[in-house]
Amino acid sequence: MQFDQMRRREFITLLGGAAVTWPLAARAQQPAMPVIGFLDSRSPDAVAGRLRAFRQGLKEASYVEGENLAIVYRWAENELDRLPELAADLVRRQVAVIVPVAASSIFAAKAATTTIPIVFITGDGPVSIGLVASLARPGGNLTGIGIFTTELAAKRLELLRELLPTAARVAVLVNPANAATTEATLREVEPAARTMGLQIQVFNANTSREIDAAFESMERERADALFVASTPFLNARAVQLTQLANFHRLPAIYGLREFAEVGGLMSYGANVADAWRQASVYTGRILKGAKPADLPVVQASKFELVINAPTARMLGLTVPDKLLVAADELID
Repeated sequence: MQFDQMRRREFITLLGGAAVTWPLAARAQQPAMPVIGFLDSRSPDAVAGRLRAFRQGLKEASYVEGENLAIVYRWAENELDRLPELAADLVRRQVAVIVPVAASSIFAAKAATTTIPIVFITGDGPVSIGLVASLARPGGNLTGIGIFTTELAAKRLELLRELLPTAARVAVLVNPANAATTEATLREVEPAARTMGLQIQVFNANTSREIDAAFESMERERADALFVASTPFLNARAVQLTQLANFHRLPAIYGLREFAEVGGLMSYGANVADAWRQASVYTGRILKGAKPADLPVVQASKFELVINAPTARMLGLTVPDKLLVAADELID
């Protein structure tokens, strides 16, 4: 009996030890949670809605932040000179994919690594600014989403002319710190303006104070209308820009719907939230083994014209029926 009791105790001890060891071994065999790096020149508050769309796209690709995916966010807070070090930090962390937004962030990521996959979101032509060899075959470690920001510049000028057929002088506000976007925008706007018989004058702004000064200059120059280029810095100043344009009674067109939502007269451009969702779907594909070189650059497919009717009335403008019919949304 004593022998049987000893064997029974040994068995129970062995079973208890296995109960502790087996789960630990199972956990040890689970794959590590993938980590992606997100790089943006702005602050998280400026893109909160788009981040929700980005996470939705990840969910569509079966990835949920905090459950089976980690995201390391790096924000430059509009200090572009910080971007190279922020990109280098993501490389040191050996993230699985880097997702940079807009040209300045993308070039910083591109300079930091030639091996980590990069899924970009850009408003500039990816081929024209040298990000990829071609849209169909990007090559290298980059692919992503193009949202036609600069390619639609001529169309935005045309819409502004339809709203203001008697306009002769158009102010064009650009951000000189974002040289690639500024050059691409002017390449589109200048010939389009000549075709329409419009005179344009370019104004630079790289700080809030310079924006104020630019509007004072526009008033002195008696501009009839305003065209605002789409760059991360200017987009982050939507409230300031729309308030100043309305204060100076300057009809303006912008590239993002957020401007119209905060009181801007009119916007035309890609549905940026949907583009961010598409970028995260691509990110998910790369996490599952796809190579950036094999994924064609996707062009945004949803575009929207948004008109703010109260602002039009405040400026004393009658929106032509043609624009009212074309508008995807009329804010009233």
